[in-house]
Amino acid sequence: MSSEFEVTPVPLAGSMFVSSEGHIEVRAPFDGSLIGRVPSCSPADVDRAVVVARRAMETPLPAWKRAEILDNAANRLAARREEFATVIAREAAKPIKTARIEVDRAVGTFRFAAVEARTLVGEVVAMDAIPAGEGKFGFTMRMPIGVVGAIAPFNFPLNLVVHKVGPAIAAGCAVVLKPASQTPFSSILLARMLIDECGLPAEWLSVVTGGGSTVGNALVDHPDVALLTFTGSPDVGWGIRARAPRKRVGLELGNNAPIIIEPDGDWKTAAEKIRVAGFSHAGQSCISTQRILVHESIATNFLDELVRQVSTLVVGDPLDENTDVSSLISTSERDRVQSWIDEAVAEGALVVLGGEITPEGLLRPTIVVDARPSMKICAKEVFGPVVAISTYSDVAEALRIANDSDFGLQAAIFTSNIGTALNAVRTLDFGGVVVNDVPTFRADQQPYGGLRDSGNTREGPAYSVREMTEIRMVILGS
Repeated sequence: MSSEFEVTPVPLAGSMFVSSEGHIEVRAPFDGSLIGRVPSCSPADVDRAVVVARRAMETPLPAWKRAEILDNAANRLAARREEFATVIAREAAKPIKTARIEVDRAVGTFRFAAVEARTLVGEVVAMDAIPAGEGKFGFTMRMPIGVVGAIAPFNFPLNLVVHKVGPAIAAGCAVVLKPASQTPFSSILLARMLIDECGLPAEWLSVVTGGGSTVGNALVDHPDVALLTFTGSPDVGWGIRARAPRKRVGLELGNNAPIIIEPDGDWKTAAEKIRVAGFSHAGQSCISTQRILVHESIATNFLDELVRQVSTLVVGDPLDENTDVSSLISTSERDRVQSWIDEAVAEGALVVLGGEITPEGLLRPTIVVDARPSMKICAKEVFGPVVAISTYSDVAEALRIANDSDFGLQAAIFTSNIGTALNAVRTLDFGGVVVNDVPTFRADQQPYGGLRDSGNTREGPAYSVREMTEIRMVILGS
């Protein structure tokens, strides 16, 4: 792979627009080195992309063709695994071994989307269930909703893009994609692969790069964008929802994922899993384990094991095969997380591991104890390599603390008592509840999404594809 990318001009109907507004430099979060340049697109570029997408849908792609494209995408992505992983590692500072896992997940997401393209059907409606319907035959069809505007985040710059583009193609919708400004190259590489190698007509996918206040708002405001799918922060997401009240808007937002560890649970396994779940990609995942609620009777033993586990994490260059944790997406984000840790300490919490910056400028994996719900590291989404530990005396108290949040994406409990587990499943007010694993677990085919500030939709190809279609009722008379 070349050391620097340059996005060169391509035709209007291609996977990238070149803007008269100039270019944006993209630098590696780890060391600040220049990765490449992308166009600084304008609202006019967004309009051109939407016009092309709407025109493309005038000639629908049949289901078999959509499925073939998605299967081809899965196969080609698997074959180019190392190339895509390296791009992710460079632009997102995701450790290379973790980036490979993201590529593998994206392959699976494409395969699930291909299944939906082949099986997306309506249903028969029993018209003669009332006298007026006698002699009539009714059924529904799933029709593509229209042009999909997709706004993707930096933390999973490939798989979360595939979670938007794959179901849209399966549904028969053309896409205008705005990747995160920090991580555009995964999207560009993906779009070119889909068009050049997988059979997707060029008009069906455009990538527009630039800031949210220009490109993002132009996509949100465009009258011919039928559906917006957004992954990112609650403030931006709900702002989009308010700005586009007449569009269908799917929001997958943040979380401060809690995990409850009961004394009868396998707390050693919990500590081992949190080693990854709390610190993978420097905690920059909306279901990164953040709040640990551990029963007071096992708190000391659990903490000793967690410190031992986390102490083994290697912090460093994302392209180093040994690295487990690398940099946050920017120095400003690193400094924000550090300030939240310092604020918690000032309010009575204690840092038992980490909490400092390495000579390379990386925030070390951090464990904070004696955390209280009012502290930012508990009340808000840290989005950094920090876990906050609190103790409780009975499970009802733990469930109450876990629910005391503006977020509601995923939560977890470790227990060997089936009754306790079922009570937690019923009581925890989250989109997903995981038993005997971390809240960071996600299978790409599951209905994934949350409540309150965590969003308003469920992603996963089988669920997203239905959001991207409209039901059309057909009634045949005799």
